[in-house]
Amino acid sequence: MRNVLKEVRLAALVAASLLFAAFAFMQSSGAQTGTSASPQETPPPPAAPHSVNVPKPVERTLPNGLRVVVIENHSTPLVAAQLLVKNGGEADPASLSGLADMTAELLTKGTKTRTAPQIAQEIEALGGVLNSGAGWDASRASVNVLSSKAEPALSILADVARNPVFADEEIERLRQQSLDSLSVDMNNPGTLAGWVASRVVFGDSPYGHPVTGTPASIQRIQRKDVADFHARYYRPDNAVLVFGGDMKAEDAFKLAGRLFGDWAKPSNALTASAAPRVEGAAKQRVVVVDMPGAGQAAVVFVRRGIARTDPDFYTGVVANSVLSGYSGRLNQEIRIKRGLSYGARSSLDTRRDVGPFVASAQTKNQSGAEVAALLMGELSRLSSEAVSEAELTPRKAVVIGNFGRSLETTEGLVGQVASLALYGLSLDEINRYIASVQAVTPAQIQKFAGSRLGATDANIVIVGDAKDFIEPLRKQFPNVEVIKRDELDLDSGKLRKTDGGTARQ
Repeated sequence: MRNVLKEVRLAALVAASLLFAAFAFMQSSGAQTGTSASPQETPPPPAAPHSVNVPKPVERTLPNGLRVVVIENHSTPLVAAQLLVKNGGEADPASLSGLADMTAELLTKGTKTRTAPQIAQEIEALGGVLNSGAGWDASRASVNVLSSKAEPALSILADVARNPVFADEEIERLRQQSLDSLSVDMNNPGTLAGWVASRVVFGDSPYGHPVTGTPASIQRIQRKDVADFHARYYRPDNAVLVFGGDMKAEDAFKLAGRLFGDWAKPSNALTASAAPRVEGAAKQRVVVVDMPGAGQAAVVFVRRGIARTDPDFYTGVVANSVLSGYSGRLNQEIRIKRGLSYGARSSLDTRRDVGPFVASAQTKNQSGAEVAALLMGELSRLSSEAVSEAELTPRKAVVIGNFGRSLETTEGLVGQVASLALYGLSLDEINRYIASVQAVTPAQIQKFAGSRLGATDANIVIVGDAKDFIEPLRKQFPNVEVIKRDELDLDSGKLRKTDGGTARQ
């Protein structure tokens, strides 16, 4: 047997050598005769996008107010389900940022009938995946499993969402994990710059704090706070249950009725989820957090963007794509042309209310001011000149490709439909996404950039070793505010601690 294997390996090596020699000869001959093909300098244009035809979602509302949505897809053996509660970090009390996230994380850590290890063991035995967490406008619990195991998996999902016990030991374990993670993040210029940027734009309004909390707020959260948050917001008339995959709609509705039909709706009415009251700085701010010894400076351009329901949503998405991504303008200008960063990017975070638009890059401390100017310059250029069709076509292709990838899995499809339900949008919009992106014109992008992404009233945040960039920065922006890292207070829109530990006025 060994001899046979040796012979096979030898034959493979000989074949590879012959192939390489033939290729080298062809290249050599081509070079001598002048017939070799010149290397292609630019990639070919993207092909026309394929249309998306997601099966039409069907829905019912249970007597207790729970909205149930089903997307049948029998080409997969899987079923994914997500229970979405219509409140998240925006509902955190002012002094308890991170409460929504902690509450959601604790759902899978024990119920009235199952311990945390039992939940994990049961889901694993079913070959499923169970997750929970919170974002800005919603809290979620989801499960992904073979359709043949859907009922027992969904019963676990219902149990963790409805009957968590919030055991003291689990709260303390999660608290310590959160504090450890925050301790690392507080010394990461990029993460810290993002948190500071949110405070600069949104101040003390609900979107201003870190959704994961701060070291001080996590220490303050008690079991009663978690239980009260769950009792107030986790209720059937404030939730949407979305099924997707290999399950008939009628079977899904029956299963939802069995597992969630007796979920009692509280007698007190819950005020409909409203857009958070956003209060931000009325004028441009340039904030530097001085972190001596930082290996790099994180530079952030930040301003208010748009809400998810804004009529200009698709224009905004395409405009952001022109700026972001490896081939986007920011990365082209800052990384590829100048070598000032490993990557520059932007994001348009659309939420129930106006979310932030952020453009950012990390660079060596000495070039912090230069990168700030480049970010401002690219935003100004987007509003001062129209994007060419040659540039716009591949940027639209990136948007459409990313959207297509999000629908490749049952879990991704359920997430997309759940997001539409959260923001009160038509569920049919998922089939109009590509056409809406394709319809965006250069003129619309230029107008959007001028009115919604203007650089003149935007803010700059830099976290790094200030001594290396503060003087050139002040030549560009005379109103620079400098906050020492140890004086930073993320629990307040003022951003500064007093000697007593509270924010200065």
